[in-house]
Amino acid sequence: MNRFSHIDLRVNDLGSVLPFYEQLLPELGFTRSFHSANWKVFAADGELPSAAYFAITEDRVHKPNENLTGFWGKDREEVDRIASLVKQAGGTINDGPRLFPISPTYYAVYFEDPCGNKYEMVHRLN
Repeated sequence: MNRFSHIDLRVNDLGSVLPFYEQLLPELGFTRSFHSANWKVFAADGELPSAAYFAITEDRVHKPNENLTGFWGKDREEVDRIASLVKQAGGTINDGPRLFPISPTYYAVYFEDPCGNKYEMVHRLN
């Protein structure tokens, strides 16, 4: 059983990051939206409430920190594709995509959303 349930993300400017997430999250499998006045919710396949989801709300005083959310890539090509999408959608690439000395097959890209929240997309064998 994959024990992942959801992410509740705070951003300091919802208007500036929503277009970024509207492009990124469907590519990561969060293809359905359930938005309300205060929350923008992107859900994966399955029935709510058990389907994994990514929820975003605005907190004007939110300050990004060193927390990082990681996503698995099915192959290096997917990591490269996500890196390209991040750039096109207004995110920032911090490092990669490339092999990292974590293991011989650790291929990743590290990036930020327009508000500075940090992510990693990684493909790795074994």
